[in-house]
Amino acid sequence: MSTNVLRTADGWWAVRDEHAVRIETKAVTTAELLADRAAVREAAASGESGTPVADLVTLSPVTTPCRVVAQMVNYRSHAKDSGFTGDIPPTFFRKASGSVSGPHETIVRPAHVRFLDYEVELGLVMGAPLPVGTVVEERDLPSYVAGLVLTNDVSARDVQLTKTQFYESKSYPTFTPTGPYLALLEPEDFARLIDLRLRLNVNGVPRQDRTLADMIVRPAQALTLLARFQTLDPGDLLLTGTPGGTALKAPPKPVEKIAALLPPALKWKAFFNGQAKNPRYLRNGDLVTATIATPDGHIDLGEQQTAVADAT
Repeated sequence: MSTNVLRTADGWWAVRDEHAVRIETKAVTTAELLADRAAVREAAASGESGTPVADLVTLSPVTTPCRVVAQMVNYRSHAKDSGFTGDIPPTFFRKASGSVSGPHETIVRPAHVRFLDYEVELGLVMGAPLPVGTVVEERDLPSYVAGLVLTNDVSARDVQLTKTQFYESKSYPTFTPTGPYLALLEPEDFARLIDLRLRLNVNGVPRQDRTLADMIVRPAQALTLLARFQTLDPGDLLLTGTPGGTALKAPPKPVEKIAALLPPALKWKAFFNGQAKNPRYLRNGDLVTATIATPDGHIDLGEQQTAVADAT
């Protein structure tokens, strides 16, 4: 069964129910912790009563710097919301690892960003090197992926769309809340990935809710495709896409066809004037809550709660 690990400013902890036992390790980085699984197992099997998890201030269990790679439009429901039809070519993009933040840190909206969006995503944490040219079959996943984390791929949509690139729009500080738990998997746990359910709500109102059955390119294939050009190392993070339900949605086809006839400046002005009426974008004071778990709790990545605030 998977073992949940969390990180605080003074070390690593193995989680048992509502308590956590300190892991006796010299590991500072995620990669170093993954190389010391014996210490993790010893803490998880310890008879200590531990410390209440609620008393710990948790940090991202993925330490930085590291590679942060993400998949674009990788759920059928999100593809539909985004106006895609037919086959969608698998696409990857990078995020700055400086965007990684803790599971309860505030998401800070830069002053120039008007349309701030959320994307709950399952993160794969690498446990072994993935050299260029590697082919990963389903049975090979335990050889490369050490565990899972809950992430939120926060996005500045007005930057993303007008500049037609992802790196800046998704890389501002606090734009990748991660954790609280790093779920370290045993080989038999990987068969349960398909049952994982991703949920996100804003101020208690459900926005996203899908299982991995909605995923287009699943982890083994994604790693194979990524390895055509990208090396990954232990501790690196792959975000595997988000389900439908984000604030941004494609305009109706007739509107899209009319907008295509306009000069770019007028097109974007008209589009964002329409988006300004959309109440689903994140605003100052909002609270984003996200979870990823199997229905029976066999794998449970914990609950992430992040407030939203405007930059001061």
